[in-house]
Amino acid sequence: MTERSSLLSLSRRRLLITTSAAAAAVLVATTGLAPAQAADSPRDGGDITFLIDSLGDTWIPNNSAISSFQGHIWGHVTDKLLYVDAEGKVSPWLAERWEQNEKATEFTLHLKSGVTFSDGSPLDAAAVVANLDIWYAGRKNEGINPIGLFPKTYDHAEAVDATTVKVFFKKPTLGFIPTLGYHGSILISPKTIAQPAAQQADLSKTSGSGPFVVDSWKEGDFVKLVKRKDYNWGPAAVGHTDPAFLDSITYKLVSEPSLRVASVQSGQADVAYNASPQELRSLKEEGFTIATPRYLGFVNGWAVNTKLPPYDDVKVRQALQAGINRQEIIDTVYTPDWKLATSFIQSNVPGATDQSPLLAYDPAKAEKLLDEAGWAKGADGTRSKDGKPLTLTLHSNPYLATSKSVDELIAQQLGKLGWKVNIRAYDVVTYGEKVKYGGPAIPTYEVTRSFIDAGTVASILTNANNGENWFALNDRDTKLNELRDKIAGAASFEERNPLLDELQKYVLNQGYFIPRTQIVQRIYVQSPTLKGEVYNGVAYASYYTAFIAD
Repeated sequence: MTERSSLLSLSRRRLLITTSAAAAAVLVATTGLAPAQAADSPRDGGDITFLIDSLGDTWIPNNSAISSFQGHIWGHVTDKLLYVDAEGKVSPWLAERWEQNEKATEFTLHLKSGVTFSDGSPLDAAAVVANLDIWYAGRKNEGINPIGLFPKTYDHAEAVDATTVKVFFKKPTLGFIPTLGYHGSILISPKTIAQPAAQQADLSKTSGSGPFVVDSWKEGDFVKLVKRKDYNWGPAAVGHTDPAFLDSITYKLVSEPSLRVASVQSGQADVAYNASPQELRSLKEEGFTIATPRYLGFVNGWAVNTKLPPYDDVKVRQALQAGINRQEIIDTVYTPDWKLATSFIQSNVPGATDQSPLLAYDPAKAEKLLDEAGWAKGADGTRSKDGKPLTLTLHSNPYLATSKSVDELIAQQLGKLGWKVNIRAYDVVTYGEKVKYGGPAIPTYEVTRSFIDAGTVASILTNANNGENWFALNDRDTKLNELRDKIAGAASFEERNPLLDELQKYVLNQGYFIPRTQIVQRIYVQSPTLKGEVYNGVAYASYYTAFIAD
């Protein structure tokens, strides 16, 4: 860990600085800009502060690049082979073009030449092969994990020449190309990859090829990034390929949501992450920029542990599915920016289909299913069977600021049907240690998870090829496994899309996944003087194209 520069601490006292003083500070910061330049035209210079509620517990790239928090930093200090926008459109980045064979088992990537990592080494075909290998396999004995959504069908990759990579898969893998734009698929220097985990965890020793480099950092406090002046290989899709306009970005840890927002309101910071949805309307009226981008991925919901009674009973799971009033969640906790879940996949994902009838709120149906399953209501309204109450323990997800509020509302809804609901909340680190898919005391695991290609979904739901086995089914559900294999083996989207539709129907009907709402996990409150940011397919804000305006 290094710290080469001090960072002004944010405190409650500093929030008492007057609006006029904040305005004066902005005026000083912009002195010297050419007056003839349009106010919203990109211009060089400026430093921004981004207030965030966590910086995670490790900086090992494979382990932390997919974090909702650390992904912000990785998105600025590293690049990807392909760019994926908010609509899921794939376009060139460091891979200028690509081809695949008819079976989708072999792919050829043609790389942009002249790209270098910040340690001076070339980002060439050999470097790409090293990254593909560690995304697939990790080094588990050292605590370096594989990237969870990287295709499990990967066989190997070869450097044909300095700018050409051939990638081979054991089976058809249509999702490979889009997954190269996934936020976990970051390119880091082979020198970094070769380092042991303990050294990789030192952010100052990680070398990427991105438009910013790490200037200084302090664990649990801040990360300061500065512009890389020789960068000139940004993705064409964002309309800019040269060095960033901003001089620096400082990510500062401030745990209290109201303090983050107040800091932006007073001019002490430029972006507040994860504000309360209830504040957004008034902040927008005050003139602040509000962004609630949806990412490509799963909706917010629960993966159900089918090994843990009573959720090993399909009727109990189906009752849970029917017993949640999803519209009330949006009306009570959120704003119209949020959308009803129509599947367990976000509706903007290519391949998602509308399964709304399976998610209809039907308390009478839920009561009937619980009756049929033998759960009888007692005098206090709580259901029981064989002397045991019908209970559900929810573990609020710290990666979603509104999770606990949603849990509390659902607890009321299910309580009317006879459930006794307990809610537990942990911080990010403790949650990661205690709450696991299919854990012996975890009946439901709350999902806030992105992905780029829907074809990767079926494999992680099960345990095949080191899948994550979300529902603790192992090999017990032959139909789910058959659908997984057919989806994985599809050589065209025309073949795959009907199978994805069938998968969505089946998972929801079985009550394996209980959607709550389509997810807006990343909420941004931004100073009106900061312009030009771009949101990608996983809803991360990139400030590579951003600038300070008058």
